[in-house]
Amino acid sequence: MAYLMTFIWSALLISMVNYVVSAIQGTDMNLVLGLIISVGVSLLIFALDAIMPGDLKPEKHH
Repeated sequence: MAYLMTFIWSALLISMVNYVVSAIQGTDMNLVLGLIISVGVSLLIFALDAIMPGDLKPEKHH
C-alpha cells in the first residue's frame, strides 16, 4: 500500500509541476512524460528508503 500511495503522490505532484512549467513556457502539457518522470521519482524514493537506516523514531525518555 505504501508503494502505491508513493506512486500516486509522486504522479500528482510531478503532473502539477509539469502543468505549471508547460503553462509558463506556453507549450502543451505532456501527461505521458510526467508519468514517466513520476515512475523514476518513485523508484528514487524507494531506493532512498532502502538505503536509509530503518529506525529514525526518537526514543521516549521518562
